[in-house]
Amino acid sequence: MPSIRRRRAETAASSTLHSRLTVPTERAVVDCGVYVDGVREPGRFTHQAAIRRVRETGRGFVWIGLHAPDPHQMESLSTEFGLHELITEDATNGRQRPKLEAYDDSLVLNMSTVSYLPHESMTEVSDIVSTGEVLVVLGRDFVVTVRHGDFTGLAGIREELERAPERLVHGPATVMHAVADRVVDSYLEVAEGMSRDVDELESVVFAPRTQVDIELIYFLKRELLELKHDIAPLALPLRRLSVEHLGLIPREIRHYFRDVQDHHSRVTAEVTTLDERISSLVSAAVAIVGVQQNIDMRRISAWVAIAAVPTMIAGIYGMNFAHMPELESEYGYFLVLGLMVTVCVGLFLLFRKNRWL
Repeated sequence: MPSIRRRRAETAASSTLHSRLTVPTERAVVDCGVYVDGVREPGRFTHQAAIRRVRETGRGFVWIGLHAPDPHQMESLSTEFGLHELITEDATNGRQRPKLEAYDDSLVLNMSTVSYLPHESMTEVSDIVSTGEVLVVLGRDFVVTVRHGDFTGLAGIREELERAPERLVHGPATVMHAVADRVVDSYLEVAEGMSRDVDELESVVFAPRTQVDIELIYFLKRELLELKHDIAPLALPLRRLSVEHLGLIPREIRHYFRDVQDHHSRVTAEVTTLDERISSLVSAAVAIVGVQQNIDMRRISAWVAIAAVPTMIAGIYGMNFAHMPELESEYGYFLVLGLMVTVCVGLFLLFRKNRWL
């Protein structure tokens, strides 16, 4: 076993190697643009050149998109943009709870992202919902979007806004609204997909003479709970963005956030309904399994009762007493066998009539 000193030396060497192999911030940049009066400036900019140009001219804002930046990449950007160290930490860690945090000169909105994984049957997949995270950092002259995970729902937002410069005129808060709106719309898409899965399970559970796999219901219940935990906490941040007078959110954008809040309330209600439906499926499946077990126990009991008759008679005649009825009779053996068969057939017909068999 290596010593503690050796392990510390190996850790230090690994850290030194990592620092030598730091990846430039540009590798994490998806796109970076400068927007003046709602129109994107021509040319390509690094994050340093973009923010310097905006602050030197005093016009427009920078919109930079990042995908899963490491601490070194995020620290470089934070230094240029003047972000708080806690923002840097949240942007690199990922899997943060949906929240809205206000700093001295910036606003941070963190949202969980979800994607529905198409499938032919739930028995063939291990996950139905894929989760990720989007963090939006809003400043007076910049907006930074940081994406973690494989969520592709944000694709096309930049192109859509660039085709509508009248929206970008309102500043970087427009981008925050557009991202939040797209994320909440993805919640609706996932809820619709899971609703189809619940419909499929209901048709199976309530179909006559169908074997119910209760594990599938519990699997869907687990996926729905994960979805609920991801989307429910966003209600309070959206309410604050639509109601509170936050300095970085213009009044016009607050009106749009009310629409996003309304969509979020709708999807929350749909998820709650799905949860109730799945809970009903669990109860129905448990009841069906209980009924099936009762039926099986009745069948087993009926066969045991039928088998008990010849077993009892054979046991009595196997006690080898000297004086027993029919031992000396020429037809005693056949009479006892006939009695066994008659009683067993009678019990079988009786149980069959009562639907025990």
